Amino acid sequence: MRLTVFWQRMAEHFGTGYAETFARDHVMTELGGRTVDEALAAGWDAKDVWRVVCAVMNVPRERH
Repeated sequence: MRLTVFWQRMAEHFGTGYAETFARDHVMTELGGRTVDEALAAGWDAKDVWRVVCAVMNVPRERH
C-alpha cells in the first residue's frame, strides 16, 4: 500500500484533522508501543499499520 492511499484511508475514516492527530498521538501496543507516525518512521509497511488501525479502532470491513 502506498502512503498516499494509507493517508487517504485515514482521512476517510477519521476526518482529515483528526487523522493527523490520531497518527501523532495515539500509542498502540500492537505497533510495539508506537504511534502510527512512529511505526511508519521505523519502517513498518503502511499496509500493516493500516491493518492494526482497522483492528484497534474497529474500522468497518468495507473500509479495509
